[in-house]
Formats: sequence, structure tokens, C-alpha cells
Amino acid sequence: MNVDRNNMSCADFQGQLAELIGSGEDVANHPHLRTCETCQALLSDLQTIADAARKLLPVDSPKEDLWDRIQLAIQADDGTLEPE
Repeated sequence: MNVDRNNMSCADFQGQLAELIGSGEDVANHPHLRTCETCQALLSDLQTIADAARKLLPVDSPKEDLWDRIQLAIQADDGTLEPE
């Protein structure tokens, strides 16, 4: 069911919100938010929660040789590692 983006109900918008966010679309510019304070507040709350969650678990980049070490460990475990 396609819903007119310019004529969505709150239920329609909120039902598609996860998909909109996941698509990378700039949800803040969605037509429904131009006139709906309820959904504006919901989006703001979700952004605040997402920002706080990112701070809880900072992402560290793995060391450059991680995949090489994993491959060596697998080969050593299954006996395919050739002695040097």
C-alpha cells in the first residue's frame, strides 16, 4: 500500500519511520513533519536516544592485522597451517 507522503497520518508515518531512517533518507525533511508536532517530538526523542546509545558503546576500529590473525587461528585450529 502506497501512502501519499504529503498526506500521511501519524500512524502511517510512524509505521514507515524505521524504514525511512534505515534508508538513509533525511527524515527531518519529510513532508509529514512540516505540520505534525507530535511526530516532530517523536523524531527528536528518537534522535536523542540514538545519540546517547552511541556514547554508551564507542566503536573502536580493529587493529589492521585482525583478519590475518583470525585466518591464522582458523588454520592452526583445523590443521591447515603449514609450519614455517
